[in-house]
Amino acid sequence: MEKADVIVIGSGQGGVPLAVDQARCGRKVVLFERAALGGSCINYGCTPSKALLAAAHAAGRARLATSLGVHAEVTVDFARVMERVRGIRASFGQGIERRLTEAGVQIVRAEASFADPRTVTGGGMEVQAPLIVINTGTAPAIPELAGLEGLPLLTNLNIFDLETLPHCTLILGGGYIGLELGQGLARLGSEVHIVHNHARLLNHEEQQVGEVLAEALQRDGIHLHLKSEISRVLYQDGVCALTLEGGQTLRGDAALLAAAGRTPNTAALNTAAAGIALDKQGYVIIDERFHTTASGVYAIGDVARQPAFTHVSWEDHRRLQAILGGQERTRSDRVLGYAVYTEPQVGRVGLTLEQALAKGHRARSVTLPMAQIARAIEWGHDLGFYRLVVDEDTDKILGATLVGYEAAEIVHGLLAHMQAGSTWKVLEQSVHIHPTYGEALPSLARLLVS
Repeated sequence: MEKADVIVIGSGQGGVPLAVDQARCGRKVVLFERAALGGSCINYGCTPSKALLAAAHAAGRARLATSLGVHAEVTVDFARVMERVRGIRASFGQGIERRLTEAGVQIVRAEASFADPRTVTGGGMEVQAPLIVINTGTAPAIPELAGLEGLPLLTNLNIFDLETLPHCTLILGGGYIGLELGQGLARLGSEVHIVHNHARLLNHEEQQVGEVLAEALQRDGIHLHLKSEISRVLYQDGVCALTLEGGQTLRGDAALLAAAGRTPNTAALNTAAAGIALDKQGYVIIDERFHTTASGVYAIGDVARQPAFTHVSWEDHRRLQAILGGQERTRSDRVLGYAVYTEPQVGRVGLTLEQALAKGHRARSVTLPMAQIARAIEWGHDLGFYRLVVDEDTDKILGATLVGYEAAEIVHGLLAHMQAGSTWKVLEQSVHIHPTYGEALPSLARLLVS
């Protein structure tokens, strides 16, 4: 039995900085990781997907530049694109290992399992500590469809290992992973079909968001199959065939990408041995201070149903550090923003109007089409809109939805106003630089002036 001060299970974007900070404070920290260091973000998510999209969107912009009078013939070297993607991923992973090692964190490259509320085993080791933090994240959910057995299924876990661009890619799911990778592959030259069982894409967002993205994806030649259920899957002679309930059959050259949700990485943890409760879907149940149902055991990130974003997991480590130090923080004590990296991008922060009204706010919203923003017109990025939601009683900004070029960058201006407790009147009085996309934020607020 080996003794430690802290055990961290999982090396995601919350687990790594937590382990490093604890080790730098002089504590003995043992970190268990069953796969590549860095978790989903570096290995299967943000890093490789955005590196791929860098190439894909460069190609897409060139092809769509005809409206500007620019006619380009685009040739994509897919092997080179993927070599660069994997190179960046490897570099980031090596940086994580150096950071942990230099801080003195003991890394155990094995799957962890609880033996009791204080003891974790894995890789032939048995480690006991008074403080244990679970940061194991989630994995792609595989649809329960007859015929998937034996099919070379793609997920975000293995798609970045592709050497050859699929001639035709079939994608299950119209969420952000399916849309980002679908548009990326289409812009790199694959014929893409997205099958989604809802009436609109990104069905958890406002209706207009899905409508704008549908138009954008169709401009890229992507085939959308909305409100579609799959009745049959057949894989034969290197061809994957999906038969939809209406009778239509889609065929892809062994390229079926599952992007229809996530499932928590808790099956191997043996949480029952530690008295750690899970919900019906297998997520770790935590209270407002990240404490599980086992004394001394905490969970952070999306394995505990926190919003599934790298920046949330990273902030979770800061929240937990503060809590362990006796400070007052909770699991949702910061303004939440996030983005979808399609083109146009979706930048979101706070509440939609519907959500605000449901929470009891006397709220209203205003919308400014991208086609009325000077910079968007000049640059040919006029697809999308900016929307602001405010509280009529306090004038505070409750949320925003931005759909447009680099909306993920622009939305930070509103996030900062919200975090500071600012009001739309302060935003309206701001003088932003012309011509910029950010200039449209005060313009949006001025629509509230009556």
